[in-house]
Amino acid sequence: MTPILEVKNLHVAYSARAGEICPALVGVNFVLGPGEILGVLGESGSGKSTLAASLLQLLPLNGKIQQGEILFEGKDLLRVSPQELRRTRGGRIGLIFQEPSSSLHPTIQVGRQLTDVLSAHESLDRRTLREKTSQLFAAVFPTGAERISRSYPHELSGGQRQRVLIAQAIACRPSLVIADEPTASLDPTTQREILLLFRTLRQKFSLAMIFITHNPSLLTDLADRILVLYAGRVAETGPTAKVLSSPKHPYTEALLQCLPSHLREDQNMRKARLHVIAGDPPNLSLPAKGCLFEPRCTQRMEVCKGSEPPPFTVSELHEVSCFKFAG
Repeated sequence: MTPILEVKNLHVAYSARAGEICPALVGVNFVLGPGEILGVLGESGSGKSTLAASLLQLLPLNGKIQQGEILFEGKDLLRVSPQELRRTRGGRIGLIFQEPSSSLHPTIQVGRQLTDVLSAHESLDRRTLREKTSQLFAAVFPTGAERISRSYPHELSGGQRQRVLIAQAIACRPSLVIADEPTASLDPTTQREILLLFRTLRQKFSLAMIFITHNPSLLTDLADRILVLYAGRVAETGPTAKVLSSPKHPYTEALLQCLPSHLREDQNMRKARLHVIAGDPPNLSLPAKGCLFEPRCTQRMEVCKGSEPPPFTVSELHEVSCFKFAG
């Protein structure tokens, strides 16, 4: 199957005020097939949001893609014209931000904002725009779609505002949607409703998706594969069932142990204290040597201090960057 998206050796860095160069992504590689959902998992500062911004070249002014390829539908987005890149954003690739309140204009009705998205990418008359807007709201709101369309953002709940952003992301029938922590600000019940909506839209529109989160439990019934990031490096990648049931990288294991016991299969841990990963993430402005997780790793070996581990294949489609699996 021809990939819809292929990221090759992606390196991204930020420049600090003092002049230091902080690498945010280092040698990231992955492939996404049509209709596939890839979960990107990691702590805050691991590079998840930088990855999302890099794919559409929406990095802040102090961010720079140093090298790599981002092949979307056969074209390298790092080498297309600005006009084609603008057409791709929102047209062929939809983006859902973490906080809907900062992504919606506070003084414009949300239906009008969705119409503006459509008119920016398609030449449609007013009647057709209204019809498509109504159809999109009906697709993401089980009830009250017309009333919500006439509402302003402050009149909606957090879950309703997030559904508006989802409608905007799928407005032009993209083949790929990037969702950056789309449920982080929502309560657990609304989170489940939004995840169910994503699964429904995937089936209805054959969407491929990159779903970014710090919560492994959200990926269980959603993602086909998981990519685990640590300090901008790919620590582990593989099928969701394998990564969550049998994690290989010590960092992935530690992330899963941080879940509350009722979200894990090991119910014997119900009365145990909540697990945390000891230590702090590395300072990326300092020169890197060895495995960056080594200072926090309970399974570290001497080799981990001097060399950064390459990816090792542990089973079909399952790779881990850890010297435990060397040879």
